Amino acid sequence: MTPLPATMNCPSCGATVQTDAAFCGQCGYNLQVNTAEASSSVEFPEAVPTVVSAASGSSTGPLPDLDPPEPLVSPDPLAGFSTSEAEAASPPAVAPTPLPSPDPMPLPTPVATPDPTPAPSPVATPVVTSSATQLQAMPQARLFHVQTNTPVELPATLSVVHIGKPNDMVPPDVDVSGFPHSEVVSRIHADIRVEGTNFFLEDVGSSNGTYVNNLPLPKGNRQLLRAGDRIALGKGDMVTFIFQLS
Repeated sequence: MTPLPATMNCPSCGATVQTDAAFCGQCGYNLQVNTAEASSSVEFPEAVPTVVSAASGSSTGPLPDLDPPEPLVSPDPLAGFSTSEAEAASPPAVAPTPLPSPDPMPLPTPVATPDPTPAPSPVATPVVTSSATQLQAMPQARLFHVQTNTPVELPATLSVVHIGKPNDMVPPDVDVSGFPHSEVVSRIHADIRVEGTNFFLEDVGSSNGTYVNNLPLPKGNRQLLRAGDRIALGKGDMVTFIFQLS
């Protein structure tokens, strides 16, 4: 087995070092001194630490005091130019161009909220129809005399039209006394009654009778007239009318 190297304490810092070392690894103290001087009781002056260079590994003595650095000198202005000329030669400061302001955002268009309450339904106004309007809406009726080709208009304002000849009881609305063979017609012979847009023929007590399309009309009965019906007052078809509507 290889014996461990002998060690000792550094007389300067007390660190453990080998006895054959030249310098202390902690404080750099020179360990190569006269062994006889080390064993004597003579006190050595305090060792000056030696700085070991990390790059070369060699030791140097104590570092001398360095002179303080000179104060910084402010640079001189440009040669040949005064301060005002130097300021004039420098480029003028350019003011920053302001950025255009962004366009304002358009406000949202309000949306109309439908009214939850339903609108009332319009009430139909009843139309009042006057009697004159009703009469104008009714068709115009007439009796066309066959023997003389003479039209006789029925009064539009009457609901009952009396047919006959002049008398003291019921004056006729359609006077047939001026037509040929009127002697066969009674003074109160027949009536035409108007109901809405319908026309009814009724014999009211004639002596010779009333005929519709060659058929006798019983006394007290009513016959609905249609356009083109043939009405004969009395026997023999001598006083004849054609019922017409327009």
